[in-house]
Order: sequence, then C-alpha cells, then structure tokens
Amino acid sequence: MTFVCVPITVHDLAQALADAQESRARGADLVEYRIDEFFDDAAFMNDASAARPILQLVRESPLPCIITCRPTYEGGAYDGDDMPRVSLYELLGTADHPPRYIDVELAAYTRSANLRQKVNLAVDHPEQRRDVRTGLVLSMHDFDRPPADLSRRVLAMCAEPAASVHKIAFRCRSLRDNLALFGVLRHKDRPTIALGMGEFGMMSRVLAPKFGAFLTFASLRPASATAPGQPTIAELIETYRFRSITPRTRVFGVVGWPVTHSMSPLVHNAGFDAVGFDGVYLPLPIAADASDPEGSYASFKATILALMDEPGLDFAGCSVTLPHKENLVRLAREQGWSLDDISDACNAANTLTIDPASGMPRVSNTDARAAIEEIARGLSLSRGVDPAHAIPESQRTALRDARVAVLGAGGVARAIVFALAAAGAKVEIYNRSLDRARALADEAREYANRIPSAPANAIAIVSAHTLEDATRSEAEVFVNATPIGMSGGPAPDAAPIDLAALDRAALAQTRRSAALPAVFDTVYNPIETPLLRDARALGMPALDGLGMFVGQAAAQFEAWTATPAPRGLFDRLVRETLSSRANRS
Repeated sequence: MTFVCVPITVHDLAQALADAQESRARGADLVEYRIDEFFDDAAFMNDASAARPILQLVRESPLPCIITCRPTYEGGAYDGDDMPRVSLYELLGTADHPPRYIDVELAAYTRSANLRQKVNLAVDHPEQRRDVRTGLVLSMHDFDRPPADLSRRVLAMCAEPAASVHKIAFRCRSLRDNLALFGVLRHKDRPTIALGMGEFGMMSRVLAPKFGAFLTFASLRPASATAPGQPTIAELIETYRFRSITPRTRVFGVVGWPVTHSMSPLVHNAGFDAVGFDGVYLPLPIAADASDPEGSYASFKATILALMDEPGLDFAGCSVTLPHKENLVRLAREQGWSLDDISDACNAANTLTIDPASGMPRVSNTDARAAIEEIARGLSLSRGVDPAHAIPESQRTALRDARVAVLGAGGVARAIVFALAAAGAKVEIYNRSLDRARALADEAREYANRIPSAPANAIAIVSAHTLEDATRSEAEVFVNATPIGMSGGPAPDAAPIDLAALDRAALAQTRRSAALPAVFDTVYNPIETPLLRDARALGMPALDGLGMFVGQAAAQFEAWTATPAPRGLFDRLVRETLSSRANRS
C-alpha cells in the first residue's frame, strides 16, 4: 500500500493539530510536520524545555507523523546549525510519544560521524541497543533539476543501514524525468519515496502506487503545498482516484502545452470510475516553442515513444491538444501507425489509442466526429426538427446538401470543413484572410472527392469568403471555429459575426422552414459566449461548445475502454466546474 502524507507547515500548535485532524478526515494516512520556522534552536540549546510544544504536537497528533526541520541549503526554511535540530531529533526519538519518522538529509547525515551518531541514537536500526520506535527517512532534494549523480546518491543511501525509508525528490524539467524516478522505485531495496517536483512531476506523484512507492505527498489546500507541483489531497484522492491505482492500472492523459487547466482529467477519471475501468488519466505537459517547431517536435516524439516503452507504465493512449496535434500526425506517419482519413487529410489529430492486445497505436481525430454530430443537431433545429427524435446516423445523412457556414480557417475549422465536405454538405468558409480560406477550400474539395466514405455521386461544394461577407450567408447553420469569445483568448468579449446584420429577407426566401439558422460555437469556456448570447436574443437555436467537448471526449473514452461513455456525467461535471470558476472570478 502506498500512503498519502499531508505536509503541514507549523506556525501555531493549535492550527497544526487542526490541520492534521482535517487531513485525517480527508483520507490522509500520515502527516509531516514541517517545523523549519517553528523550532527555536537558540532557545532549545539554552533550555531543552523549549521543545515542549513540539513534543506536544507529536503526542497529540491524530495521525502518525514525520517530523522534518528542513535546512535552507536543501530547500527548507531552517537557517540554524545542524546540531540543534539533530539534538531535537534525539529528544523526540527517545520521548514517551515519539514521531513515527524523522527526516534527515543525506548531505547532513553523511557530513560528520558525530552528527550521524546522534541521529542513530534517535532511530530504530539493526544496531540500536534500546527500544526506539522512530524510523529514519534519509532524503535528498534538488529544486533545480535531476541530479547528474542520481545513481551515486541512491547507492550512498543504500549503504546506510539506519535508514528505514529513502526519499528522492527533484524538479522535473520534462515528463521523461519521471521515468528515472520510476526506475529508482523498480530497483529499491527498502521503502522508497521518489517524487518529481514542478508541473512536469505530477505523474510521479499520482502514479506512486503503480510503482510501489512508500508514500506520496498531497497538500491540504493549494496555498499550503510544501513543494512545487504538489497536488491537494482532494485532487489526489477524488480526481485521480489514487486509492484505486495498482500496478496493472492503464495510464492515459492529455498532452499539450499548457495543460494545467484542462478539464479532461476530471471527466475521464470520473468516467473510468463510473464504468469500473482500471485506468487513470493525467495531465501530460510537453513543452513547445513556437520559434523552434523542430525542437518542439523532437521533444514530443521522444516523450511519446519513451512513455510507450517504459516498463510497467502501461501507457495506453492520450488526448492531444494544442500545439501538438500536427506533431501527432507527423509521428504516426514516421512510425507507420494507423491513421484515419480525416487526420491524414487535415494533418492534425487529437487521439492516440494503443491497442491493449497487439500494442499497435492508432491515431484519430475525434474533434471532427464530435463537431459533425453537433452541426447535425443544429441542422435539425434549423429545420424545425427536434434532434432528440433523430438518431445520429440520420442526422449525419441529413448533412448532405446542407448549407453550413464555418467561421475561421485554423486548426479547428480545418477538421470541421474536411468532415462536412466528406459528408456532402455545401460548405462556406469565412475568414479574415481570403487566401487562407481559398487554400482550405481547395484542399477540402480534393479530399472529399477522393475518399471512399463520401456519399455516392456527391460533389463537394466548398467556397471561400472574407469574414465580412458572413452576414450575407444563407446558411442553415453557422459554426464559430475561431477563438473569438473564448476566456483568455484574443477577444473574449467579442463575437466573430454580427448576427443581427444577417440578411433576413434572403433567408426567408431560401429556408426550408420558417425556423432561423442555428448557431454552434466550438468555444466552451465560457459556456455562454457573446455569440451565443446574441443568437438567443435573436431567437436563433444556439448550441454551446460543451457538446463538442463531451462528444470528442466520449469518442476517446470509448476507443480506450470499449465501453459506452457516460456523456451525461461528462456534461454535468464540466458545466459545474466552469460555473464554479466563473463564480470565483
């Protein structure tokens, strides 16, 4: 069993005990009391009774505890000499109510024979001649990078028989740095903690039980983390389902840069739990540099292949988001992986699935599939038909000869236009750059006219226009495939088109029904974009981007699990999360 330990920085005795009690209630197994600033070394050296609050802290702790007084030279806040804190450890280890562990740095422990001897008096070890119940956590930390001499340091720890537990922690500079930590755990000779710090190190923290780590750390609240990248206990236990992770658990994740605020871990992990699937889904950041696309691709390639090859990791697939969608297709072509038509044509994909039986990777674009489903729903609404009464296949069939206006010519628009053209729709592309819209239209026509899945006798009709001309469109569905209106985007308070300026007289003459055109916004944060507000104010059917997000996530989930996705759960979780974020801001 891998334990969950909550670190508590001690400033006030009562507050520390209250935090420990709350940690217990939230599911922690241990707490670590960080007394770096609480321990008064000068007072203690003058009078040992100055340690009474710390003795009380250990005695009244509601959970087994680790006592740590981390010096500044190893990332802590204690700036005194080593001897006072080691003398404190000796006092604690021989007290009536000792801590379960004390944490001493390898660098300090090996610095002098005298210091080592005093530590050994406080801990249980093979040569201990008295009854001592405290174990020694021998630790090393590097807050900058993986140490070049990692193997040497690990061997030095292994040579110390007094150490009950080894702890290795360093800042990860890439996802691949986690693999060195997994290697340490695979070759451990006693209970070991191996954790990566920073955004890239989250994998090592969540997957600790997969590789048999002794424990992982999780903060009680975001502001109380004692190391960069440390998740909260709620995230660890509830979002990542830490207690269900075993050596057989399959690993998935979202690859992109950045991915910190992605809601995919929330929905996929909840989905795994709902259907009883043994999997865990993680944020998998792979850094990218717009000024160095070849370097970004090299990093993406090296990381994905390393994850696939890592012994015991069981990496089984991932979602891929910006800016790596094109990198995924490039890698698939280089490696000879299976690549679906739409990904191959539009040169972008968002899903990697590794077949559990054969180990063969498949690359696909579930964004396009999900967008088509939403556009078909919008078409039904535009024609005055309740989409709830139409099965998905009949909705897609209805796209043939439907008139759809796509706003934008970027990556999202590209997949949508190709999929619409292949379905036989009459596609109008509206973009600020007419040349870019024309290039996309030419490629989409060529693609749609050569693929075998296109409707029989269908001729792809794809036209290009400037964005300003969109108000003259007679489309049945308008699709916003730009980032306009997105929170954190280039124009969060704007709409890509003035819906009130649409030529309603022309629309009335060409409509198949009296219903107004539907508006579908691929943006889902916020759920209610300026464009959708305008559409609803004008009485137009409006579809938010959450349907597309849920649809593409569901397609990925089903490819990975061979189980129907709990779409309603996905939808509810994202709506609740976005609403909570909006209320906090």
